[in-house]
Amino acid sequence: MANIRIGRMVLGVCQTNCYFVYREGEKEAILIDPPDQGEKIYAALKRNGFSVKAIFLTHGHFDHIWGCEGVLAAAKEDMQNGTDCAESCKDDAAKIQIYACEAEQELLTDARKNVSAGMHRPYTMEADVYVKDGEEITVAGMTCRLIATPGHTAGGCCYYFEEAGVLISGDTLFQESVGRTDFPTGSMSTLVRSIKEKLFVLPDDTLVYPGHGDSTTIGYEKQYNPFLG
Repeated sequence: MANIRIGRMVLGVCQTNCYFVYREGEKEAILIDPPDQGEKIYAALKRNGFSVKAIFLTHGHFDHIWGCEGVLAAAKEDMQNGTDCAESCKDDAAKIQIYACEAEQELLTDARKNVSAGMHRPYTMEADVYVKDGEEITVAGMTCRLIATPGHTAGGCCYYFEEAGVLISGDTLFQESVGRTDFPTGSMSTLVRSIKEKLFVLPDDTLVYPGHGDSTTIGYEKQYNPFLG
């Protein structure tokens, strides 16, 4: 089976990492945390032959969800116009489902709590699938496990692709830092506990792809993260 690969685009006012996950040589992708300009994200993936099969959200803050509507709209337009995209992407609008942790529904549906109202661009949404802690998700021939990591938000989560040794950590864990906890539903003590009990039990060589900044590893953060000593 081909290796799992991770692509990245950095977008939006907060320079958020938007990831797409796919198998080497394959063109079906999982999109993670589209921060803004969803139409452009969809167009860039399409230009490179990728078909978006699902959107995974690590949490509900505006800078990780603003792009969802645009991605879905672009996929719908593709379908309606019958453009020359691959057959597998013509019905993307009907197939693209948005996944989030079950505890994040409140934040996604409240423009004040997800901070979009404070950015003068209120936005609310619903995920299609709310996933429980520890539940496995299989999309496009790839399986990951949702790890609930409350603290940055009540329903913050990470996606662990064990086969690839990859963790998409959202704003839970950064290189030598952790997510802020001064927004609604945040808690520093809960965040630290989530990281130590849920993430630091993963293999040290697990590659961590955060919501902002550069990648790191679990082993490195155990040793050098000043917030988790």
